[in-house]
Amino acid sequence: MSEPARMPAARVLTRSDAETVALGGRLAATYEPDRHGALRLYLSGELGAGKTTLARGFLRALGVSQAVRSPTYALLEEYATTKGMILHADFYRLSGAADLESLGLTDYDRPGALWIVEWPEQASAGLPPADVALRWSTDSDVREVQIEACTEAGEGWVLRLEAALL
Repeated sequence: MSEPARMPAARVLTRSDAETVALGGRLAATYEPDRHGALRLYLSGELGAGKTTLARGFLRALGVSQAVRSPTYALLEEYATTKGMILHADFYRLSGAADLESLGLTDYDRPGALWIVEWPEQASAGLPPADVALRWSTDSDVREVQIEACTEAGEGWVLRLEAALL
């Protein structure tokens, strides 16, 4: 019996906010909306690792000129971009999946949409699976970002990103 094929993954090092913003821009450039449903990009890592900075770079690359801050208190922010609607969510303050019910996430689960979710682990049992997951680890001034495809739709995105990073 053969092993199942591994989903593609990439590893990127960033040493500054500017490099993290640029990585967000590369992700945006390789993002293709799915006409069947929302795609989900989940961002995990310590406080200050660069999750919001990456989201800002992603949104800027898609034409968002307004301020992009972590929606820690609002929980959700919606942005109209050149590639469709993007939901930016921060679940740091959630205490579990039950807290998701009042957010109306199903309203954002539509073709062409993208969810960028910071701190998905705070509500993981109540969230659909990620298509692409980014995980930060930090060591002094260097941030390592592991980028992993989690679904078939995410696989195409990570493959496009890998080609763009070469």
